[in-house]
Order: sequence, then structure tokens, then C-alpha cells
Amino acid sequence: MSKKHRGRFKGDPVTYQLPSPAGGVQLETFVPWTLVKRGLKKQVITPLDAPQEFLSEATREREARAAAQDTALMRALGLAHHWQRLLDEQRAASVAEIAAAEGMDVTQVRRVMRLTLLAPEVVERLVGSPDVVLEKVMRRPWPNGWGDQMRVLAPPA
Repeated sequence: MSKKHRGRFKGDPVTYQLPSPAGGVQLETFVPWTLVKRGLKKQVITPLDAPQEFLSEATREREARAAAQDTALMRALGLAHHWQRLLDEQRAASVAEIAAAEGMDVTQVRRVMRLTLLAPEVVERLVGSPDVVLEKVMRRPWPNGWGDQMRVLAPPA
């Protein structure tokens, strides 16, 4: 096994030698783990005596990473506001020009750009809801007034 692959599969200590200007200090890092292949996936196995806070910390980190991932609605909102800024700053002449540059249909670009007309409260509620489908939001006939949009979104009493 070459030097650059050392510590990759068995969790062997990896030693790094700092260059002389840094004092020639030798640092050693050891993380006890083993990488096990399970089919196409790889899984890191820690020894049984490893502190359990590593497990809970990894779980919290995984949940935070999953929550931080952008949904399709978030990406569409960002794209719609970006395109609107291009039009406002006159860096694009029309929606047709944006559609040609993006390689999309003009109708689809217009549908996405309608998201910029939604009330901030509506956007917050849509983004906070995990079961929102982007296509349904884009195809829905939203009223022009922000108050009317909130009434449409409010649950029936």
C-alpha cells in the first residue's frame, strides 16, 4: 500500500512531518476506525470501547446536513429571484432570452418566475412544510394580493 493510502482502510495512525520552518515538529493523529464494504456502500466501524458521544454527534451532524439540503422549492425560488434580478438590472432583455440561455421552454421559465410574486409569509410557510410539491405550487393559480394568497393557503375552518 502506498504512503498516500495509509490509514485509509484500517485506521492506522497517520503521521505528518511539518516542514522545517514550522519547527520540524512531528504530529501524530490516531482515529480508531475500520472501513467495511457492504455491497456498494462503505461503512465506518468504530471499536466497541469508543465513546458513544461520537455516535450521537455523527447522528446530529447527519440530521443537520439533511435539514440544510435545499429542496426543489428552495432551488426554484432562488432561480426565480436570480432571473428577476437579471431582468431588473437589464442584463437579460426578456424571459425568452433567459429561456434560451438556460435551454428551457419559455413557459417553464415563466412558471418558475411566478414564484417571485408570492407573499413572504406564503414562501415561509411553503418552505417550512415538508410535504410541499414544487409542481403543484407552480401550477396553482395564486391571487395577486398577498392577503388573498394567505387566505388561499389558510386551512379551511
